Amino acid sequence: MGVTPGPGGEHERFGTHNRLFKIATQAYPFAYLEIIAIHPGAKPSGAGARWFDIDDPALRAAVAIEPRLVHFVANTSDIQAARLALLAIGIDRGPVVTASRHSRRGLLQWQITVRNDGQRLFNGTVPTLIQWGKHDDQDPMRLHPRNSLPRSGVSLSGISITHPSADKLQTAYEALGLTDIAVGLGPANITATLRTPKGSIELQSLGT
Repeated sequence: MGVTPGPGGEHERFGTHNRLFKIATQAYPFAYLEIIAIHPGAKPSGAGARWFDIDDPALRAAVAIEPRLVHFVANTSDIQAARLALLAIGIDRGPVVTASRHSRRGLLQWQITVRNDGQRLFNGTVPTLIQWGKHDDQDPMRLHPRNSLPRSGVSLSGISITHPSADKLQTAYEALGLTDIAVGLGPANITATLRTPKGSIELQSLGT
């Protein structure tokens, strides 16, 4: 993409670490891209599998060949209500857990849905839900990662989805208010279109 990702941190609960860079635009003001991987030598401190299917052998084999887009996360101001909205249509996004990591601006804290089996669901096309801040935080976006990330020169143009269960996904996105994601019938795939210093590029999951 022609950019160097900024520093991230470690997720002790899941035994992972990350790198980040901002891809925000007026349409997607809080968007950033996260490169996440198992932290060498680190063991998860929490029960259950690691998040985002990171323990899945097929996914590990795929990203060992080359890094790739595998999932996306949707921000919500009421994670419990969003989780219940998905449950109402038969999609169990998993329980809400509290997570955190240290950053240069302080401790980042958030609530996030993580299934005990770590699965992303629907080939990664059903977003994980996240709510920033603590339960009683009056300004939950105060320590959002994008606040400490410089402009990268990369910006998000949009996300589109194809999947054999397109109708189910469309219903799920509508329940979450994700009305700006195009959904079509076809092989499982997430496409993120980005403007970069090297021109427009597409990241794809290709069913991973």
